[in-house]
Amino acid sequence: MSGWTADEANAIAAAMSRAPSVHNSQPWALELADSTASVIERTDIAVPRHDPFGRDRLISCGAALATVHAAVRGLGHQAGWTWLPDPARPDVVGHVDAHGPRPPDAADRGRFLAIAARRSHRGAFLPTPVDAALLHRLARAARVPGTTVHLVRPDQKNPLARTLGYSASVIRHDRAYLRELSAWTAADGLPPDQGQPIPVLVNRHTAIPDQVVLARRLAAETQFVVTTDGDTRRDHLGAGMALQRLWLTAVASGLAGSLITQPLHVSEARAALVTDLGLPGPPQAVLRIGHPAHVTPPTHRRPLADLVR
Repeated sequence: MSGWTADEANAIAAAMSRAPSVHNSQPWALELADSTASVIERTDIAVPRHDPFGRDRLISCGAALATVHAAVRGLGHQAGWTWLPDPARPDVVGHVDAHGPRPPDAADRGRFLAIAARRSHRGAFLPTPVDAALLHRLARAARVPGTTVHLVRPDQKNPLARTLGYSASVIRHDRAYLRELSAWTAADGLPPDQGQPIPVLVNRHTAIPDQVVLARRLAAETQFVVTTDGDTRRDHLGAGMALQRLWLTAVASGLAGSLITQPLHVSEARAALVTDLGLPGPPQAVLRIGHPAHVTPPTHRRPLADLVR
């Protein structure tokens, strides 16, 4: 028996369905019982060439957990979360528990409304720089134990460009990877990555700019790198939570974001970022941030009946 009202259950499920996921794979399910909302990892939804160890799948589930937490707070409940709560059920990656009424504050309301408005922004951002005070506020909002969000400095754009360009070249010559990518993007209606200023989701048609051009494009926008203390399942969940809290706060502030994880699956590129950017731990995701240049339509989502168990 669930302690949630029907309206609350529908709102939580609808919110979770809008969380970001690798290749829009939506590798999760939702269980509602008493005053707990549980995020379930669906290991049957796999992208084996891109994500052989399930790292991005867990990051996606962590983002879903953060989304559920934001929804529960937005609905007026005091809320806490627990990672990997049951060793006997490793598929239960997290609980969000409601602990009685608590009116949402302005930040809670902003994140709640941002859930439905969030999109993966495809293309360039407007040239207007993001205010420094807002960038600090975004970083504070993303605080999750065991994670760090690193704001890429101007002097780090060139090494970031070098790494992104290298990984894009590697991926573009991996035929098995490209076949898998084509199958996922065609099935879920993801638009092709042509015309992107940054190689976010590389396919065989992606034009890879040279390092000078790519560094210049990176310098015209903002990037955060989400890192973790370790590289375990718990770390990957934490990275997803930090990523989504950062992204929702950005959207609530009138900004847009675009997620990059593909280059981080080229091991030498991932290692290079740690060295070149002086990161405190392994990078799990890069989030591009800026003022949106256009309205991005929503991507396909599974029916809620397929989401809730």
